[in-house]
Amino acid sequence: MLHISDLSKSYGDLVAVNGVTLSVPRGRIVGFVGPNGAGKSTTMRSIFGLVEPDAGTITWDGSPVGPEHHSRFGYMPEQRGLYPKMKIREQIAFFAELKGIDRKTANNRAVAILESLDLGDRLNDQLEKLSHGNQQRVQLAVSLVTNPELLVLDEPFNGLDPVAVNTLQEVLTERVASGAGVLFSSHQLDLVERICDEIVIIVKGEVRAAGTVHDVRASAGIRHLSIEVDRPIMPLADAINRPVVTGSTSQGVVEISDDSELESVLAQARTAGTVTRFDYDLPDLQSVFTSIATSSDIAEQEIS
Repeated sequence: MLHISDLSKSYGDLVAVNGVTLSVPRGRIVGFVGPNGAGKSTTMRSIFGLVEPDAGTITWDGSPVGPEHHSRFGYMPEQRGLYPKMKIREQIAFFAELKGIDRKTANNRAVAILESLDLGDRLNDQLEKLSHGNQQRVQLAVSLVTNPELLVLDEPFNGLDPVAVNTLQEVLTERVASGAGVLFSSHQLDLVERICDEIVIIVKGEVRAAGTVHDVRASAGIRHLSIEVDRPIMPLADAINRPVVTGSTSQGVVEISDDSELESVLAQARTAGTVTRFDYDLPDLQSVFTSIATSSDIAEQEIS
């Protein structure tokens, strides 16, 4: 298991990370989310010694992480570090050899990984000849070729179409099933919510929420009620007489803090038309994240 404890890093007066603590167990996918500049990349880079923290510890199975661990980890940075004119099979095999894998095994693994990422017909293409999304897949292949015990992925889904996203999700699921731990950052919160076991939300360098997907969603202390009416007689928002988080004339999502409100809201909704949907659930991750990030900004303004 990867464990980061009380990690801090400043650049002059800029505090990039302030006391970050998180864990990535084997066989789990942990989503690391936050606004731009929140400290995600700094934290991830610290795992590989690319950033030297001012304080804190990083351990793998209880031992301080060092160069001997890095060869067993896979890292996909947000900024690509590949050679544009090099053939992709040769490139992936080259990075595998740098981590001590013999040439024959490195080549075999490169082919197998590219095929699993639907790039088997592009083995001898130069990287620069590929689309943005396929270049992203190659970068991912580099992080996978050593069969790592830990995968650290910084915005791995950027530029991928829905088919490629599904392919990547399947690959990550296979790795996790084999016992690897995965830490990845992404701004696609619907995707994070769908595939992650646990979530860590970081804002302004500090962890503001962490836990299972369910627990983080439940921490908001509210519920979302989704309502839809057929052939509206009047706008739904007017009928239910309360703020609508999102919606249109015939549908909407409202925040509910008490179950006792449900019957009155349903009665009000029926005055707008025939109710065809009335779902009561935890707020989605996007709503929770927005609430946490917004409350942080408000608190900072009040202090200043």
